[in-house]
Amino acid sequence: MHGDSRLLSPLESLSLKHTIAAPAFTSVPVRRNFDRPEPAVHNAPTPATPVKITWPQPVRDYVQRSFVPENAILGISVAEMQSKLKEVITNAAESGNLATTEWEVFPLPQQIIQSERANAARSNGSSGDNFDVNTSGQARSFVNGTNFPTMQKRKTEDLEAAGASSPPPWRRKNDHNVLEDRISYVNQGQANRMDKRQRKIQEGISATGTSKFVANLEKRKQRFEDGLVSSHHSSRNDTPTPDANDGPVVGTCQKLEKNYFRLTSAPRRETVRPLSILEQTLELLKTKWKQENNYSYICDQFKSLRQDLTVQHIKNEFTVSVYEIHARIALEKGDLGEYNQCQTQLRALYKQKIGGHPAEFLAYRILYFIHTCNRTDMNDVLADLTPTDKQQPAVKHALDVRSSLALGNYHRVFKLFHETPNMGGYLMDMFVARERLAALASMCRVYKPDLAIRFLTEELGFESDQECVQFLCDHGAQQLLEEKADGVRFHTGKAGTFFETAKNAAFKRVDIKGQI
Repeated sequence: MHGDSRLLSPLESLSLKHTIAAPAFTSVPVRRNFDRPEPAVHNAPTPATPVKITWPQPVRDYVQRSFVPENAILGISVAEMQSKLKEVITNAAESGNLATTEWEVFPLPQQIIQSERANAARSNGSSGDNFDVNTSGQARSFVNGTNFPTMQKRKTEDLEAAGASSPPPWRRKNDHNVLEDRISYVNQGQANRMDKRQRKIQEGISATGTSKFVANLEKRKQRFEDGLVSSHHSSRNDTPTPDANDGPVVGTCQKLEKNYFRLTSAPRRETVRPLSILEQTLELLKTKWKQENNYSYICDQFKSLRQDLTVQHIKNEFTVSVYEIHARIALEKGDLGEYNQCQTQLRALYKQKIGGHPAEFLAYRILYFIHTCNRTDMNDVLADLTPTDKQQPAVKHALDVRSSLALGNYHRVFKLFHETPNMGGYLMDMFVARERLAALASMCRVYKPDLAIRFLTEELGFESDQECVQFLCDHGAQQLLEEKADGVRFHTGKAGTFFETAKNAAFKRVDIKGQI
């Protein structure tokens, strides 16, 4: 052993151990910044959050139906209805029947009030445990013991006892229209209209004691019922009016001529002509058209003829012939509205393969779409064409016109204009002036400084030089004409911008009246 070391006794060893383990200071955490230390925060008890009540959707719908003006009852104010509505919802919530009650068939509060007043008026009425509500002629009875909350009148003592106890949360939050405020509308505009309508009802009640809106509603209802009675019990004719679902009408009228009237009710047999009379009427109208050429009269008679065919469900070759003749007459007079009505019916009749001239009217349809610049429907027509359709002379001519215009080949366009088959020329007359302006705009860019009038007459399809000059003057180009030794010349170099503007204006004024 070394001289400076000695053995320690057990007591000294224990004392030394405790001296090392327990330091003579208290350790504190080191500050890492010089900010003032924050005071200790004592967690205060969190106040209890109010219980949020989620109203089922059927309850919301029931409340919304209660405020619909059409369900208002004369003599029951909105305030009374709201009070009864709160009572109904409160009773259902307290009894735990909000989710089990069939709110779709449950009587509205105004109906309950009406029933209670009726029961109170009857001295020997039934007990208060059940009540009858008459809606649309059907009586419903709701008795205690079912899933419906009790609708028994609450006594004054019950109301006082209920007031003494703490009210439930749905009463505590808002006493003014608490249920009405929870109604959800599709948009804010609908909510504003409902608020405005409710204000009008309230103003009428405050002014007269009775809702003026409800009174007017009752008057309209009475007038409607009187109208139904008068329509079913007419003094002029006791024969019941046939229903449209009973089938086609078989006419008995023997008149050849009959004015057209738009039907506002089911047709009557004595005012409808049968097929045999209609065939005679068509021959008479064709004769009168050739002799008198009175379009107003002919159009009215043809519309009446078509109406009699429609109400009798007659669809045969005669029907097709009627619509085709009327369409041709309308084209001749430039009446696109009547023409398109006939064209629409003819398309459906042609699909039934019952005769007629489908190729002729297919060509008219193509020319009409050229006139209206309707490229979408034109593409549909072209997609539906069959190889047989394309070989028909009228259809081939219409397709050539469309192709020439698409290529800007005005020389061929106006040549085809003089070769139009059937009555297609009447349709081309509607857009040929527009295409002549487009052709002039192109010529003024190419031919300078001038052109002979004879050249314009041949290229633009005019029948004479005089007609060509008149066309230029009608469009304000008379100052661009000059008479020289070799004839009248047209100064194209000065007319480029002028006819370009005229062309754009013409294409903006396309008439699509009665478009299919």
